[in-house]
Amino acid sequence: MSPMENAPSLILGIALVVLLLLIAFSSGTEVAMLSANRYKIRAQAKAGKRTAKALDGLLSKPDSWLGANLVVLALASVAASSIATLLAQRTGFEHAIPVTMAALSVFMIVFCELAPKIYAALRPDPVALSSTYIYKVLIFVMTPISWLTNRSAYAFLRLFGVKPVTESGQTMSPDELRSVVAEAGPMIPTRHRQMLLSILDLEHVTVNDIMIPRQDIAAINVDDNWEDVLDQLRQTPHTRLPLHEGELDNLIGIVHMKRVAQELARDTLTRERLIDIARAREPYFVPEGTSLTVQLNQFQRTRRRLAFVVDEYGDIQGLVTLEDILEEIVGEFTTDPATVTHKHVHREAPGVFIINASATVRALNRSLGWQLPVDGPKTLNGLLVEQLETLPEAGDRVAIGEYEFEVLQIGENTVRTVRARKSVDRKGD
Repeated sequence: MSPMENAPSLILGIALVVLLLLIAFSSGTEVAMLSANRYKIRAQAKAGKRTAKALDGLLSKPDSWLGANLVVLALASVAASSIATLLAQRTGFEHAIPVTMAALSVFMIVFCELAPKIYAALRPDPVALSSTYIYKVLIFVMTPISWLTNRSAYAFLRLFGVKPVTESGQTMSPDELRSVVAEAGPMIPTRHRQMLLSILDLEHVTVNDIMIPRQDIAAINVDDNWEDVLDQLRQTPHTRLPLHEGELDNLIGIVHMKRVAQELARDTLTRERLIDIARAREPYFVPEGTSLTVQLNQFQRTRRRLAFVVDEYGDIQGLVTLEDILEEIVGEFTTDPATVTHKHVHREAPGVFIINASATVRALNRSLGWQLPVDGPKTLNGLLVEQLETLPEAGDRVAIGEYEFEVLQIGENTVRTVRARKSVDRKGD
């Protein structure tokens, strides 16, 4: 006879309870370890928490703790089944064994599998942290068996072309990171979450999407009347202005208003001196279609704050500034239409806005919470002209999806200002 068959029933009963608790522990903690937030645990580890450091080490080598856990779970399950069978035989009832096995199966499913796993799934981090040192002991005790079982498992998986995943293979893709940030909920304030998403979206946005259109670029024509040039210099709100001769494509350079102010204070500014100041800073050009991620790096590398966007023929299409890119990240306005503060959007009445048609479609969608199409023209003017297939006149009305636009002002063959509102559902009229 084996020692277990000679053991008192009380001892066997206690052993059965202990084994069932061990099975429940293994089942629950396995779910907790697999569901634990690796990044939160890693952050706690970097903050100096010893338990988090130990857990991070365990999670980085799943084969070690998972192997030990499965060995314990398998041994405990087999032992519990054997003890339950032996105790059933000692009762002397004819159907004791099948009844005991059925009762044990139900008990294990409910109390040793489902309940622990559900609890661990709801509280993965606390459960994983509380079981960290227990697993370290189990790994130490089960090292020989775990090593043998892990090697056997890897050898079996290699037959199907499955190889162990390295740490580098567990990095997150941009789309996965975007999903994590979007679903962070109260863990990250809404504004911070939006900024993080905007940073991730920079690579999908080009300079064409945010540039100031050519016709709206504030620049100085050196051929203009000198008094007009001086008035423009004194009244400009900008710190840098392009200086050109005749057409905008004939750029001379960039005028820094700080140097102009010094010359004006000394009353020494002349047309020739203005040209010399502009030539000290050559214009910087970038091809259209450049992503904002690339352009932000170029601004940082070249220590520039503005660039002219040119097409394949070298013609200037618009102007993009460092501030424009930063606004894509931090935002310039709120998403509440009642508090719109964007420079191109002004609230006339509830749900009605006066809009500068040179505003980009992206800016309007962000400021008003609208969903105007962004896969075509980049500005509202271009969108309206494309819809009508001709230049509209003042008073014309244009419907684009669920949005209505009334042209208020036309100038230089472009739409200048419009009145816009979201269409009202009139099914009940």
